[in-house]
Amino acid sequence: MRLFALRPLLLLSLAATLGSTAACTDDNGNPVLFSIEDDKALGEQVAAQTDSTYRAQNKLLERSTAANQRAYTLLDGVVNKVLNSGELQYRNDFPWDVKIIKDDAIQNAFATPGGHIYVFSGLIKFLESEDQLAGVLGHEIAHADRRHTSRQLQQQYGISLLLSLVVGDNPGQLVSLAANLGQLKFSREFEQEADQYSVIYLNKTTYACDGAAGFFIKSEAQGTGNVPEFLSTHPNPGSRIEAIQTKATELNCRQRTTSNDNFNELKRIL
Repeated sequence: MRLFALRPLLLLSLAATLGSTAACTDDNGNPVLFSIEDDKALGEQVAAQTDSTYRAQNKLLERSTAANQRAYTLLDGVVNKVLNSGELQYRNDFPWDVKIIKDDAIQNAFATPGGHIYVFSGLIKFLESEDQLAGVLGHEIAHADRRHTSRQLQQQYGISLLLSLVVGDNPGQLVSLAANLGQLKFSREFEQEADQYSVIYLNKTTYACDGAAGFFIKSEAQGTGNVPEFLSTHPNPGSRIEAIQTKATELNCRQRTTSNDNFNELKRIL
């Protein structure tokens, strides 16, 4: 019922945006056809499908389950520090939540449009510090906040198809998109920007702001074949380490010490 009521409004939005593309640009002058409300509506649909998929596989750690509440308290503590850094453009516009997928074999994380973040337990267990976890989460939060995810999906699927998902006209395609979101290939520009904003976000926290670089360093030490899908796209890890550390040195936020007690507890719980 809710989606049916939204349909005419979304179709009007599509007509308006297609008729005024030049006026719909991001901070860098790149065209963005989706409105913020479209981002939120698409993200809600994709997140619901993602939840359903992993719930059916008994891999989604439900927040409502008492046994999972401590894990979410610990993870939320990290996420909220990044979200409340004062540097997010859409902090108060997107719903922002994070969910854990219990799969130790997968070292991955991804974001839907509108700020729904998913983290695999295998990634958390791979990381060595809370700084690294904050850096990786910052990277994914940046993809949502800088609207990389919706822009990349527009390029890959086309805006008409995406809006059909929002209004519920294409459930089969929604299943496919949700299943493949973790393997979405971002452009070089988007990956570089997400890396840079991870540093910018962490600069306003207590974390060492080059945490994402620490993740890359460990990945390279174990061989490039071990770099998870969500950070394996170009540019190569070596150049990304350098760029992250250069930005962190510029902001003078590399030499910070963070207790790993909560992080280690989270890993034990998972």
